Amino acid sequence: MHVIAQDGESVEQLLARFKRGMVRSGILKDLKKHRFFVGPGEQKRMKAKEAARKLKRRQRKFADRQRQRRFAARPR
Repeated sequence: MHVIAQDGESVEQLLARFKRGMVRSGILKDLKKHRFFVGPGEQKRMKAKEAARKLKRRQRKFADRQRQRRFAARPR
């Protein structure tokens, strides 16, 4: 990942643009992920835990939408 300084761009702006590019490309996330060795069993546990968390979040959002619809449809 590299950035080229534009005319009149300060070092702080250049650094901020570089950081945004790193986050968007996913390089930092991948680096943190591979920082330590994680065995296959631990990977499965982590994946299952993440899937359960996502499912719980989806169910909560669905319940909130249902609740909003129920209260929004009431005639006053």
